[in-house]
Amino acid sequence: MHEMSLMESVRDIVEDAARAHGARRVTTVRLRIGALSTVDAGALRFCFDVVMHDGVAEGAALEIETEPGAAWCWDCQVAVAVLAEGAGCPTCGGHRLQVTGGTDMRVKDIDLATEPELPTCA
Repeated sequence: MHEMSLMESVRDIVEDAARAHGARRVTTVRLRIGALSTVDAGALRFCFDVVMHDGVAEGAALEIETEPGAAWCWDCQVAVAVLAEGAGCPTCGGHRLQVTGGTDMRVKDIDLATEPELPTCA
């Protein structure tokens, strides 16, 4: 399952960002996943909870946005949206498509909690 290694990389990005901004915890992580990527969002959600356990993002919400696939159709010479790998051109039905976007996954943004710790009464 490559989603586990992807989420471990996301954890590293999240922890680096929290450290760089002096955040005590992370409340939300937003990912953007291309429709033509090979990432399974359900598996990624499971891995998120496992990988973030005992870290700065434990209990954080995971939000996933899907980025549409994009391609250039060599038959009708137009840029088109592509919903799935192997799909034909929605304009002409041809399959001579050069994929131009929607194949990657990236951290879109991270919500950090930077409030100072309140003193405790002794």
